[in-house]
Amino acid sequence: MLRDSFSFAQAMGCFGCFGCSERSKQPPKPYDDDDDDDDVDDDDDMYSNDGDVTSNAGGNEEGEGEGEEEVKQQSRSKRSEEILNYKLQNRLICRQFPVKETNKLIRGEDEDGNKTINEFVRQRKIGSGSYGKVVLYQSTVDGKDYALKAFHKSHLLRLRVAPSETAMGDVLREVKIMKTLEHPNIVNLIEVIDDPKTDHFYMVLEYVDGKWAYDDSGPPGALGENTARKYFRDVVAGLMYLHSHNVIHGDIKPDNLLVTSTGTVKIGDFGVSQVFKDDDDQLRRSPGTPVFTAPECCLGVTYSGRAADTWAVGVTLYCMILGQYPFLGETLQDTYDKIVHNSLVIPDGLEDNLKDLINGLLSKDPKQRMTLKDVAEHPWVTGEDGAVPEYFCWCKRKAQEEEEEEEEAPNGIETVDEVADSKPKT
Repeated sequence: MLRDSFSFAQAMGCFGCFGCSERSKQPPKPYDDDDDDDDVDDDDDMYSNDGDVTSNAGGNEEGEGEGEEEVKQQSRSKRSEEILNYKLQNRLICRQFPVKETNKLIRGEDEDGNKTINEFVRQRKIGSGSYGKVVLYQSTVDGKDYALKAFHKSHLLRLRVAPSETAMGDVLREVKIMKTLEHPNIVNLIEVIDDPKTDHFYMVLEYVDGKWAYDDSGPPGALGENTARKYFRDVVAGLMYLHSHNVIHGDIKPDNLLVTSTGTVKIGDFGVSQVFKDDDDQLRRSPGTPVFTAPECCLGVTYSGRAADTWAVGVTLYCMILGQYPFLGETLQDTYDKIVHNSLVIPDGLEDNLKDLINGLLSKDPKQRMTLKDVAEHPWVTGEDGAVPEYFCWCKRKAQEEEEEEEEAPNGIETVDEVADSKPKT
């Protein structure tokens, strides 16, 4: 999404291996505009994730330990699936209103020849997400615009993202994660359309229609400092919420940050996200975009998902301010080598607080890296607005209401036992 995908990227051609697609060279939009006639096609490239989803960064040399690693990965995926299923089955979700689930699909055309999907009328293709196209539709019920991510289930089942995992698993996990969350700095999932009689699968998302506000006085592809601070605060608020609800995003980068018409940033694309239980956020598979990958993820060892997300936030801030990546090689492996071994270079001219923040976020040692709580209270982030507040989300509001009800119960409200004791005995 960064303008022209940065000048140095233009000189090096396609960055598919780094997770930067050709479409990134176009001027930034929340979604890419393209009047393709079909919402879902059979183009294999269409379903490739933007990130390097098929490889474990760093990996094992000569396949050593691959069998053991595969077992561990299956165990983590199963654990993630079990946690999500438990939350959904027991309604342990942070949403006031559940995501609508529709099991009947009616495809057709309106009187003007526009394609329709149930109540939605097609406007135009607006981009490509993980494994599927993103198409703008308008609801005939409320008149609002929505972004529909369209997939073929059969194709997702054929596309492998790991030896024992298919893209369908990633999409279903993305849906389940989004069903549990609701936050002003996260793209909201409205409805899932999955008719068992058809091969089509749709995610109905809120449509984010704004653009990144660039400052032409700065480096190419960079934001002005005030705009960068505002956007950055939104990213930190959204990610703090995710981590507090035991979700690792796994692919924080400018391409996955959408801006509303009022300038609010929303985190999108949960295609490689994971959930964890308690404080056990240890992961092994690193499916995100290589240039945003933390050093520990490049080594093929277990790492903290929260710390890795925080590193990606640091790279994103670096891009916002300077219009370039902090570590970029001529090949994929060269990029990983630089992330692990090269010193961070911050050009002269940045204020001390901003330098301190970037250094703290991009500490190669995850134990020394700043936490999001530290970031939320950092002088450059607080500016004139104060620390980034912790969001009073739905599940916290609900828990507080239940606590207040329990506290009120003894005051004038008889329990069942008290009522029984008060009855005259025969």
